[in-house]
Order: sequence, then C-alpha cells, then structure tokens
Amino acid sequence: MATIRIFVGSVYGGAERLSDEVIDAIEQAGHSVNLVDQPTIADIQQATHILVITSTTGQGDIPDNLAGFFNELNSTFPMLTAKPYGIIAMGDRSYGDTFCGAGRSFDELFRDLQAQPIGHRLEIDACEDFEPWPVTQPWLQEWLAKLPH
Repeated sequence: MATIRIFVGSVYGGAERLSDEVIDAIEQAGHSVNLVDQPTIADIQQATHILVITSTTGQGDIPDNLAGFFNELNSTFPMLTAKPYGIIAMGDRSYGDTFCGAGRSFDELFRDLQAQPIGHRLEIDACEDFEPWPVTQPWLQEWLAKLPH
C-alpha cells in the first residue's frame, strides 16, 4: 500500500474535479491519499509518492495556487532523489507549444530534482476530451500498478 500525496493546480476547477475522481480510484485500489492544494516544500519532502494534477493557464503557465510552490522548489532545489511521481497535465492543444505547459514544467523540474518518474506524463487535451476521467482512468490504473510499495 502506497501513501500518495496529490498536488492540484486549478484555475476553473477542472483539475480539482478530476482529483476527486482520482482520489476515489486510489482509495478503491487500497492506497491512502492526501490532497494538497496550497503546498509547501515540507509537503513534498514528506511525500512518499507524488502525483501532480494541474491545468495550464495563459501561455503555458502554472495555476496561481501552485505557482509559488513551483518557484520555491526551483529556487531552493530540495533534492527529491528517487521519490516516485506522476503528472496529469490538462491543457488546450490550440495553444500550440505551450500545450500542457504547467505539467511539462513540473515534470522537468522533478527530473532535475532527481525524483523518479513512474510511467509517462498524461496530457489531456480539453479540445478533444471534454471529460478528463475516461482518459485518466486507464492511465491511473497503469500508474498505480507500477508504484513501488
């Protein structure tokens, strides 16, 4: 059984709604989960398994509730050596190169901090997938199966 800490970045509530469904699925799979929407460095240092669910705002920007956290991680650079993590990035492909920019930024930073990606980053296109859960569910099941216990 893993204890998963979910960090949610949302602008209009889509990532928060998705996180509710993700939490239910994680608990049904027998894992414990904690949701963090105003994270601190201590929150991520204490996490044993990390899952970021974030929308993207503006031109590839991180939502306000995670932006300060991201900047603090980037400036203090606390090593997350071998911490398993996953990223669920939400965006709109019509924005071109900045599509899912928030999730991509977290993925790059976590790799720099030596965290361990579990599987691939999930990118959800709002233009194609109006409901993110049907896309997320199979990815989440695969991700959970790969987690070290």
